[in-house]
Amino acid sequence: MKVLQIMAGAKIGGAEAFFERLCVALANAGTEQHAAIRTHDRRARLLAEAGIPVTELRFGGMLDFLSGRRLNALARSFQPDVALAWMSRGAAYMPPGPFVKAARLGGYYDLKYFRRCDHLIGNTPDLRDYLIKQGWPEERTWYLPNFVDDRALPPQDRADLDTPNDVPLLLCLGRLHRNKGFDIALQALAELPGAYLWIAGEGPERDALTQQAAQLGVTDRVRFLGWRDDVPALLAAADIFLCSSRHEPLGNMVLEAWAHGIPVAAAASQGPGQLIDHGVNGLLCPVEDAAALAKAADSLIKDAALAQDLAGAGNAAYRGQYTEGHVVQQYQDFFDTITADRTARNTVGGD
Repeated sequence: MKVLQIMAGAKIGGAEAFFERLCVALANAGTEQHAAIRTHDRRARLLAEAGIPVTELRFGGMLDFLSGRRLNALARSFQPDVALAWMSRGAAYMPPGPFVKAARLGGYYDLKYFRRCDHLIGNTPDLRDYLIKQGWPEERTWYLPNFVDDRALPPQDRADLDTPNDVPLLLCLGRLHRNKGFDIALQALAELPGAYLWIAGEGPERDALTQQAAQLGVTDRVRFLGWRDDVPALLAAADIFLCSSRHEPLGNMVLEAWAHGIPVAAAASQGPGQLIDHGVNGLLCPVEDAAALAKAADSLIKDAALAQDLAGAGNAAYRGQYTEGHVVQQYQDFFDTITADRTARNTVGGD
């Protein structure tokens, strides 16, 4: 099986991080790949170290004809069985050829960007349902979940981030964007005296969130950590994972917390609402309800047995469905199925 991976996304982001993890995991499982990526030194080096040939392109948009021509030439020379594009920008550059064309979506995109594709992958059941409702053929629409970084790392030293060892520590992860609802997390923190909050991520809301923390009087209890590549170390140091998202199609962060045995309190946006069974493997509260989020976190702070039970159930759910081994096997089965289907249809047509 030969797979051409097409990633034209940003330097940092959840989809980009999963792209890297999946490419490396597939390589380790024996899948031959070539990755066409937007120029990015660290990503190119990571993939190359995993034995994956890399072609870096500008992927500059509609007027960037050179990237399209170079990608078309790469497809002709590599002759993949499957080309897998990531998100709308990657799909827009899908090269022509006799191979099967698929795209992986992590959000509720306009399907006009995926006209060159044969198959679409949603990373949640709800996203798959959305694609079908938008008119994509059900038999060519798939649900394949993500897996997360479940490496065991030593805990981040709290003292290095000016955080006492004896305080409840909450952790938020994600791009600093309004969709992630970090303003709600800060409001919740204001109702949890004594607790500290680490926010790991970068994005356009950084200044606004810093100002809000000062207005709420919680600056001394919140730490903005920037983008981090050592999320397992942060989770190992935290007591509670807080997911405050207004919009969250999947909720990779919930899976990360589950993988590392951390109890979760989350707003019931799309992804967390599907993943979490309230009171069984996490706590859910209404979206944009800071008081409810604070109450959920407070119950985990005050009830250690509850926190332990929820964390254990979340970890069991992760181990049962979302490990690297489970997900890689599903992707390999997907590649086998769609290429076999193409071969069968070509044979019938030839007869």
